[in-house]
Amino acid sequence: MTLRPRKRHEPEDVDFQDPLENYDPPKFADDLERSLAEDAVTVIDHRPFQTIDANTSVREALRIMHERGIACLVVTNLDGKPVGILSERDVLTRIAPAFEAMAEKPVRDAMTPDPVVVYESEPPARAVNLMGSGQFRHLPVVDLDGRLIGTIGARRVISYLKAFSDGNSGE
Repeated sequence: MTLRPRKRHEPEDVDFQDPLENYDPPKFADDLERSLAEDAVTVIDHRPFQTIDANTSVREALRIMHERGIACLVVTNLDGKPVGILSERDVLTRIAPAFEAMAEKPVRDAMTPDPVVVYESEPPARAVNLMGSGQFRHLPVVDLDGRLIGTIGARRVISYLKAFSDGNSGE
């Protein structure tokens, strides 16, 4: 079988038209809608946050949560990337029913592994959507290299939304 070169057809002599020439930017109903769509998720308070090593005992993790009054710990590897999350929900569903058996075990046995994350450059709407659709109360925020830079919780999202209802721009 011999392949013959295809005959090339010359394009018609038509003036180039830029498809973005008639682009109209989105119109937002208010500052909140604009912020949800265009700002970076870091406009939502994402600090402070607390990390923990996967080998830390469950008892120690609970002590840290209690002393600091926090609802979750992000389990990170040596590179600072999240590998798990230990939340109040994990405490209630995995630890409390068998506390004596779990107390000295490593956090890795009780954490939720491979948590869903939001990147710092993504819009707040993405975080709100992930939290709502996944029924997450806490969401780690990572940089473009996947390293943890903060956490967003339901209270922080509510504070962000409330800033707009109070007449602020939220920033």
